[in-house]
Amino acid sequence: MERIYVDHAATAPMHPKVIDKVYHVMNECYGNPSSIHSFGRNARNIIDDARASLAASIGAKATEIIFTSGGTEADNHAIFGVAESYSENGKHIITTQIEHHAILHTCQQLEKQGFEVTYLPVNEFGVINLNDLKEALREDTILVTIMYGNNEVGAIQPIKEIGELIKDHQAIFHTDAVQAYGLEEIDVKEQHINLLSVSSHKINGPKGIGFLYMESGISLSPRFYGGEQERKRRAGTENVPAVAGFQLAVEIAQNERQQKREQLKTYKKILLQQLTDHKITYEQNGLVDKSLPHVLNLSFPGTNVEAMLVNLDLAGIAASSGSACTAGSVEPSHVLVSMYGENSERTKNSIRFSFGLYNTEEQIEKVGQELAKIVQRLTK
Repeated sequence: MERIYVDHAATAPMHPKVIDKVYHVMNECYGNPSSIHSFGRNARNIIDDARASLAASIGAKATEIIFTSGGTEADNHAIFGVAESYSENGKHIITTQIEHHAILHTCQQLEKQGFEVTYLPVNEFGVINLNDLKEALREDTILVTIMYGNNEVGAIQPIKEIGELIKDHQAIFHTDAVQAYGLEEIDVKEQHINLLSVSSHKINGPKGIGFLYMESGISLSPRFYGGEQERKRRAGTENVPAVAGFQLAVEIAQNERQQKREQLKTYKKILLQQLTDHKITYEQNGLVDKSLPHVLNLSFPGTNVEAMLVNLDLAGIAASSGSACTAGSVEPSHVLVSMYGENSERTKNSIRFSFGLYNTEEQIEKVGQELAKIVQRLTK
């Protein structure tokens, strides 16, 4: 049985060229980048080259890139860093109800420390209302953290408009761009973004590496203490092989971005057409045309998440939901609850399909056919 992976929003397979690159660096360039001998200088050159490349991909300067262990650390560094460094200017933070838990749980922790957090609602398409943000802004607001593109339904927020709205306010603007980076065109200067989080493993790079863009002039308290790596902003010996792999993954993503976007949109159309051809009743969570190209979240009335995921897995198809499935209980997706309300059936019957490397049109056709069979069987 062919196994088909359509869960790329969770993690993506490493590109074969990236694997080769990581192996080469692990084998040949094992010096500590902080060492002054030739081995150390070789490692330092790899990091410096990667930093410049990653900075260029978002219109930033090399000195504005801090390497991290991934998106979660980048989010934590941004939020805790602002809270600790700018608390004398206020203790109010604005975010949304549909953020990744790396944001939400961090904000909840800050609430325990005396900070006040406003969680903006979203509409039925998963997008905030700019007027809500405008009304939520206060003199003591020090941070606005709003994700670029949602990991569950693919909803894209009006990032440039948000940046324009708060550029003259004291609040620092952070966006979690983990799902959007590599697929959406990002320019931190044009969009007035002060802090931005990215993770490598979402774009076919290695796990355990990411970066935080920090605009020049912003000061964040460090999360780690030790050596003077990352310009004293993030202590610890750098993961040189992962940095090298990350750089190559970014370069591949940049070169193939437009072609990949079109291919991913085609996958969405193929899957939806299969469901239509088999007369399957479904509802889309979010908008096809105004969402991340690789994410498709569908609600199937008369089904439930656990049964759907188990049957898909038995058919060799790896998909997911926004729910935390445990034995005997399912916690509804906080994203879908925000979009449709706690009592909506969509919170109990929605599945996320996300596409990427190694998927083919034939595979997606098969996913649609198997999915149709499963829905028909479960709704009899």
